[in-house]
Amino acid sequence: MPCSQALLRILTLTAAFDLCAAAQQQTAPPKPRPRTPRPPPSQLAPQTVPDQVKLFIPYREYTQADNDRILELYRFLRVADVSDGMDVVGLTDVGLVDPEIKALWRNTDNFAHRAVGIAVTARYVPTNKRLHTIDQAEIGRWYSNITTETFMDVLHPGSILVIDATEDGESRSIGSSNILAWQKLGMRAVITSGGLADSDEIIHNKVPAYYKRLARGIRPGRNELESVNRPVNLGGALVRPGDVVMADGDGVVVVPREHAEAVAAASLQFLDNVGLERMKKAQGGSKPAPKP
Repeated sequence: MPCSQALLRILTLTAAFDLCAAAQQQTAPPKPRPRTPRPPPSQLAPQTVPDQVKLFIPYREYTQADNDRILELYRFLRVADVSDGMDVVGLTDVGLVDPEIKALWRNTDNFAHRAVGIAVTARYVPTNKRLHTIDQAEIGRWYSNITTETFMDVLHPGSILVIDATEDGESRSIGSSNILAWQKLGMRAVITSGGLADSDEIIHNKVPAYYKRLARGIRPGRNELESVNRPVNLGGALVRPGDVVMADGDGVVVVPREHAEAVAAASLQFLDNVGLERMKKAQGGSKPAPKP
């Protein structure tokens, strides 16, 4: 081949490679934007605890890797299996949430309503503030400073948001817009002992939600955010941040984090045939351990 032809071929191949590389750079998915820190609510309490306040249940932080490892142990389990596993390890009736807290919707084709995650907790309480009228500016002030959603700052992939909103009346702490925003931060499901609204839209969007009652009133003038990531009461069960929470058509169960591995191991023996088949397929056709 003459030198001129060989050189032309090399130049052509080089140009094609450069064009391909440029196209790949243009189609590469954008990197996720870091969360923009928002100003703290004006009602946020000081971060230091005075001597007159005593806190008896400590907060413990877990890594994302450890959360992912624990959740994998519960991948094929159901609430019934986990409840039985709790019995086996000596935690009978621990973590069983009042059955009045139930699934908003169910899908028995792909079981998309089922969820297991790591608890992020928030507590809303009835307000003792009263307003004669509430305009848009006042509504904004309440949402920014009094009845806020600052728990969004600590939602993470694999989390379940647990909202203690017991006896907060007609307040709707969950709606069709904020639940989607929480889901984008990695939340797998939301569970509340309080009120939920926009149920038709939430069902349409298929966001797993568990609730005690429907509520129609906005939060301003009705409730206040009391704390984030402190222990809460969910239907008679203690939930601490970091605990494992599982929810399906049978209700909700909470597994204390320190027992999470033992409970998962004890629960596997109670898997039904459908669960065993799902596990088998996920493990590449390997035969699961037989049930005793």
